[in-house]
Amino acid sequence: MIKEVDLLVVGSGAAGMCAAIVAKLSGLNVLLIEKSSKIGGTTALSGGGTWIPLNHQGIALGVQDTLEQAELYLDTVIGTDAPKALRSNFLKFGPEMLKFMEQHTEVKFSGRKYSPDYLPTKRGAGTGGRALDPLEFDGRLLGKNFENLKNPLPEFLVFDGMMVNKMDIDLLLRAKTSADGFFHAAKMVTRFALDRLRGYSRGTRLVLGNALAGRLYKSMLDLNIEIVTETAIHSLEKNVAGRVDTAYCQQQGQTLSIIAKKGIVLATGGFPNNLKMRQQYLPAPTGLWSATNPHNTGDGIQAGLGMGAAMGNNVNNGFYSPISQRKRKDGTTANFPHLMLDRYKPGIIMLNAEGKRFVNEANSYHDCGAAQYQSNANPGWIICDAAAMKKYGLGLVRPNPNQTELGGFIQENYLIRANSINELATQIKVKASILEKTLQNYNQDAVTGADREFGKGSNIYNTYLGDPTHAGNPCLAPVDQAPYYAIQIFPGDIGTSAGLVTDEFSRVLDHNQQVISGLYAAGNDMNSIMGGHYPGPGITLGPGLTFGYIAAKHAAGKL
Repeated sequence: MIKEVDLLVVGSGAAGMCAAIVAKLSGLNVLLIEKSSKIGGTTALSGGGTWIPLNHQGIALGVQDTLEQAELYLDTVIGTDAPKALRSNFLKFGPEMLKFMEQHTEVKFSGRKYSPDYLPTKRGAGTGGRALDPLEFDGRLLGKNFENLKNPLPEFLVFDGMMVNKMDIDLLLRAKTSADGFFHAAKMVTRFALDRLRGYSRGTRLVLGNALAGRLYKSMLDLNIEIVTETAIHSLEKNVAGRVDTAYCQQQGQTLSIIAKKGIVLATGGFPNNLKMRQQYLPAPTGLWSATNPHNTGDGIQAGLGMGAAMGNNVNNGFYSPISQRKRKDGTTANFPHLMLDRYKPGIIMLNAEGKRFVNEANSYHDCGAAQYQSNANPGWIICDAAAMKKYGLGLVRPNPNQTELGGFIQENYLIRANSINELATQIKVKASILEKTLQNYNQDAVTGADREFGKGSNIYNTYLGDPTHAGNPCLAPVDQAPYYAIQIFPGDIGTSAGLVTDEFSRVLDHNQQVISGLYAAGNDMNSIMGGHYPGPGITLGPGLTFGYIAAKHAAGKL
């Protein structure tokens, strides 16, 4: 079977859907293919944070920022580890893309007035305005297509189907102690119950990355963009003029040939679930430790490499995060990313295989995951005491768990519980003398409020996600109240950063840095414009959307 279109987009994450929407609005006949049966890719599983400096939302909030400051920050963090032309186009077209999408589609964001960049001591770092969150979305607007939207990670749901964001969690924890918490919880639970009574497989109130994926999907449906699911790219072909214009795809056991006159955009989400590629590009040892779409196995990258594309090699080839694993009831493995709910909080620390701390636990998830590779913490441990467990939870264990809940996690070997430090040392297989010394040093610093070894809670990003109700340093409290708890953590990721090398217009380059005509890459199929660094929240979605926009505009001859 053969199809002919102007632009073929491969992959239905944020980058792919943005490219398809912008191309359609630019007058092109567009086809988007998706490997799985669901739309949304890793975007639908993500927190949805999107980093775009100088966006109009931040300006409207009164945040003071300048192009010079944003350039200085990225130049300071990235240096020569990635071409400056890429980040220059990101800063130029990111705000334009955001305005375009908000004016012409269902995609809507809210700015964060206060949200420090991840490396706040670097020159040019911002304290707010650069990060955005997708607005809550009513999934009922998708009609029968709601069930085609990829579900979020089940570990991020409550009541087996209700989505919550950080604000919801804060209010739900206050449901028994405050009026605002009670009424918010009642409203959410009532909406969820009605959704289930109406036959929806889960709640239709969408937040985080699922809201962004839903908004993009609704925009595609409104524009009548053709979407073909369960169709995986296999290879590409050039025409007699040397331009890539044909994609060969597998669709339910049949070969589908797609001829794209204006270009092909690869946006299949990188290679986080391809073990062979992980072993080739990530530090050893590695495993399938990714909190991403399981269908992201490097298909787009492999197709591009088959056309002679160059592959990037960054300071870090993954966007790392500590990951804990738990078997689900259906036999699959949950890879839970320790992003924001536990590490930053008082009374919670991370240990390497020797029982020593090795990192400022309140640094970004990427920095903590990278430190695991560098510090004999593969695997490592995240531990807390009874007080921290009650107030904050740990990993998949939610705050103030009852004994039945704790027992379930312990029986599944996800959680370790010990009545003494010696017992904890035995269970996590470290020397008791080393663990006791680690905790003695940490506890002394926690009392004074200054972590002399790693500086936990010493900068505005650390304290942003600490506990503002905790007296003194919002990230520090002694670990000294039995029982003690531990969860094993691996240096996993929320995506891969190594991808196809492109120019500033998303055009894929060969080993001689020459453009491969007709071929574009965006999202995690494109080598990261950050060179493997992680300067802020949403530095995958922000560039993914922006370079999807750039690729579509360029293919349509609109740049």
